This record gives sequence, structure tokens and C-alpha cells, in this order.
Amino acid sequence: MEHPADLGIKACGTTLAQAFEHVAYGLISLILDSNSIRQVKSRKVSVAAGNYQQLLVRWLNEILFLYDGERFAPVEFEIQELSAYRIFAQVRGADFHSEIYQTRLDVKAVTYHQLLINQTQGGYSLQVFLDI
Repeated sequence: MEHPADLGIKACGTTLAQAFEHVAYGLISLILDSNSIRQVKSRKVSVAAGNYQQLLVRWLNEILFLYDGERFAPVEFEIQELSAYRIFAQVRGADFHSEIYQTRLDVKAVTYHQLLINQTQGGYSLQVFLDI
């Protein structure tokens, strides 16, 4: 989804955990060409928040931190536990090397602007905007 200053992602899943995984894949697909990255490392991720909206933003910002702060290129996401207050996940990827991996966009942050988490007849639908 396009917006004048931001870029948005919509993701769906049959469960809320699957929708959270899919939105993480969407985020990474905007940042990197993840097809060339081999999964060689695994990271455990734990994120806490006061509600699902905060949890979604903190989850995606944690993915950004792995990439920007720890120079880790995440390419696979497996949420092992999800509640309104916490996510426990396994994130797989590789150490990021700019001379090897092709980047796409520089995402600065995940925002609360027009953030949506909807339960649908077939599962869940998420919408989130990114500051680029």
C-alpha cells in the first residue's frame, strides 16, 4: 500500500500467529532480496507489550533491529507462542554482508499510523505502515 511518506503492508493468516509471521516476511521482502540468503543461524526473539497492536509494532521493530542493529538478515519466522502480551519466536537467517546481499529499501521504523488487526471469517488480517 502506498502513502505519501510511508509504505504499508497488508498480511493475512488463518491464525493471528501466522498473520504476524506473514507481515514479518512482507517487511523483509521490502528491505532485502531474501532469495539469496541461506539460513545458517537461528535467533530466539521475545517481545512483550500491553496489547496486540503494540505487540505487532514491537515485533516488526525487533526484526528491524536484528537487521540494522545486529547486522542479521532474517529470512524465516516461526512464532512459537503468541498472546496479547508476548511473542516467543525463532528467527532464522544469516549474518548480513552488504557486498553479498542485495538491499532494496531503507525502512526506518514501524508506525502506529492506520495500524489494523482484524479478525475475519477466514482468520486474521493485518495492516501496518512503515516509515521509509
